[in-house]
Amino acid sequence: MKKLGLIFFLVNFLILGLKTIQSQAFYGKGDVILQIGANFQNNGTGIMGTLDFGLADNISIGIGSGYLIGVEPIKDEGETKTLPAFEDRFDLRGRLNANIGNLLNIDDRLDIYPGLYVSMKNFGGHVGVRYFLSYGFGFFSEVDFPIAKYNTQTLTPAEKLHNQTTFNIGVAFGI
Repeated sequence: MKKLGLIFFLVNFLILGLKTIQSQAFYGKGDVILQIGANFQNNGTGIMGTLDFGLADNISIGIGSGYLIGVEPIKDEGETKTLPAFEDRFDLRGRLNANIGNLLNIDDRLDIYPGLYVSMKNFGGHVGVRYFLSYGFGFFSEVDFPIAKYNTQTLTPAEKLHNQTTFNIGVAFGI
């Protein structure tokens, strides 16, 4: 997890340090942003995507999904190693973002967006940063964390997938 924190810091440092083409990260009402990237978490890596729709100057709602491709086999009670089932590797969520980049007045191309989500596995939060090189293209990094898990009992290793702190990194498109 320390490596994920270092990667998050380095990516955000790189994003904040980029100063090339003029653009704006989040316009507000009517803005549509698609993000596609990689998802990193304990015992798995995968792909993820989000689609956010601007409702007001600083509020957006969206949907997100992730699927773990690289997962470690899990031991069951008989010590047999098996891969987690599809429902453990897949997650779908609805999300609400507070796009505060323009409130902080750091850079028009930078969007910082804390938010909340409701997923198939838990209720949680996320904090992300997007930096656009032009209106149509940029980079993002995001950390997701569960606040309340639906299953309050001890989770199996397969149930912990998408039910723990995760790190996402990838590209963002203004569409």
